[in-house]
Amino acid sequence: MGKATGFLEYERRHEAYELPLERVKHWKEFTHALTDEDAKIQGARCMDCGIPFCNNGCPVNNIIPDFNDLVFRQDWKQAIEVLHSTNNFPELTGRICPAPCEAACTLNINSDAVGIKSIERAIIDKAWSEGWVAPQVPKLKTGKKIAVVGSGPAGLAAAQQLARAGHEVTVFEKNDRIGGLLRYGIPDFKLEKWQIDRRMRQMEAEGVTFRTGVFIGKEPLPPSINNAAKDTLSPDELREQFDAIVMAGGAETPRDLPVPGRELAGIHFAMEFLPQQNRVNAGDKLADQLLAKGKHVVVIGGGDTGSDCVGTSNRHGAKSVTQFELLAQPPQEENKPLVWPYWPIKLRTSSSHEEGCERDWSVATKRFEGRRGKVEKLIAARVEWRDGKMQEVPGSEFEMKADLVLLAMGFTQPAAAMLNAFAVDKDQRGNVRAGTDGERAYHTSVDNVFAAGDVRRGQSLVVWAIREGRQCARAVDAFLMGASELPC
Repeated sequence: MGKATGFLEYERRHEAYELPLERVKHWKEFTHALTDEDAKIQGARCMDCGIPFCNNGCPVNNIIPDFNDLVFRQDWKQAIEVLHSTNNFPELTGRICPAPCEAACTLNINSDAVGIKSIERAIIDKAWSEGWVAPQVPKLKTGKKIAVVGSGPAGLAAAQQLARAGHEVTVFEKNDRIGGLLRYGIPDFKLEKWQIDRRMRQMEAEGVTFRTGVFIGKEPLPPSINNAAKDTLSPDELREQFDAIVMAGGAETPRDLPVPGRELAGIHFAMEFLPQQNRVNAGDKLADQLLAKGKHVVVIGGGDTGSDCVGTSNRHGAKSVTQFELLAQPPQEENKPLVWPYWPIKLRTSSSHEEGCERDWSVATKRFEGRRGKVEKLIAARVEWRDGKMQEVPGSEFEMKADLVLLAMGFTQPAAAMLNAFAVDKDQRGNVRAGTDGERAYHTSVDNVFAAGDVRRGQSLVVWAIREGRQCARAVDAFLMGASELPC
């Protein structure tokens, strides 16, 4: 806990944002971290609640009351030790996690939750600036070799844990840079990519080898914005070279919208649009970049990916940005007595929405129309639930200008080519079938092949990927060595 009466004395201290009119002019992060004093006051609000539900609300089970108390006491060095004991990459979760821990905070029952996410970021930022984040090189090597396929948060967490256990770890990434969707799915204004590069240098010092531009499968994938692979290795080749393999790819198959006019130019998946800007920010030259400048942009899908499309379109200089959601508008505030400590359904307005966006709910797109093969408008209608089914509201059809349509309706499953090449069993959603308990935790149907992250659980949060990567690393270590001292 922090100060015994702190939750009564202090209000929540929020991180400051650069003004919307200023931040849309660049691609840098625009959130200003808490000062040491503000972080101390924030930590002081952590109450002696008896049962810290925030711990269970956090997928990696961060020991939140402890580091809150340490920040209140300004013992920053011990705070980062506590934070790193459960979370390999708090600079990621401190920036892009939706903070389910705060929803579970006991203070959130009838007040503003403790700003756990902002405290987490303050701790790790200070740790980096003070030089406290150093490579943890194992004293002994096991002689075991492990391949990690995929360099997103699950793959990176698994690789770092396994390297620290003394194994020789190689991370394979089909793209030209390490990071998976951290690199090419999340805009730079939410996560600047030097954050990933800095961790890579730490992991390389710990013994991790990174190999980019390598697709693991039987047949090469066709080049695309999400595949820059120049080489292909088969699963059989990996098995010959490594003692264990961790599949840690993302859920990369986007949900499509099969309506008339879908074939028109100007209609793209979000993950065609967002990675291009990240590549340009990294210095790449793209001949035909998708740009929203001067266009009427319609984003279909109301989640985080859709929000990222909104923020990117505004920075391009879009003429207008509209975001549609199929489901009904959530309530402004959740019914806390009913849902606490679980993640509530309520209206969430992102920083990208604040930069300029019209939002609409209960809207279904019926068709796209255009001329000369190019989309110019979409025809939509309002929907409602009747008799247990979603039905169109009679007479509600309307049309909207649309020069660029971005489909951001989520992802259905991992890339089937890799899963088929490994011949692993799949669940009914097309993900790798692997449990999380018992002696075969994270073990696929194929001997010595494991799976963690979105490839196993489906589309999820970065913090869940880190948790699965850590737990999978422990399972692999135990499989190879008979027992494991790695934390889970």
